Amino acid sequence: MNPAENYILDQPEPFRGILLHLQSVIERTVPDVDLKFKYKIPFYYINGSPFCYLNQSKNYIDLGFWKAAHLTVHQELMITEGRKVMKSLRYTSLESVNDSVLTEVLKEAYAVRNAKFYR
Repeated sequence: MNPAENYILDQPEPFRGILLHLQSVIERTVPDVDLKFKYKIPFYYINGSPFCYLNQSKNYIDLGFWKAAHLTVHQELMITEGRKVMKSLRYTSLESVNDSVLTEVLKEAYAVRNAKFYR
């Protein structure tokens, strides 16, 4: 098992369940993603480039997007506090994960994966 998978499995509930669900949706939705352990958190890469990350912090899980400056869907749900460029979807329970929203954001993130980091 790689360190990213260990990170996910070592989290207490409800965070482990949220992370496992997000992992499943990401890997079903986004072609050719590669789960790595970078910056001490699980990080998905596509063709060697960062795509998104999973981070358990305080009482939530952040699903952060690397090319977030180019995302346009569901902006009202994206968290940007304390960040200049990065945006994330934040989850406090498995029930708070809306798979439709998540899939739409993942598909748009995949569509802009080759854009520059900044706009």
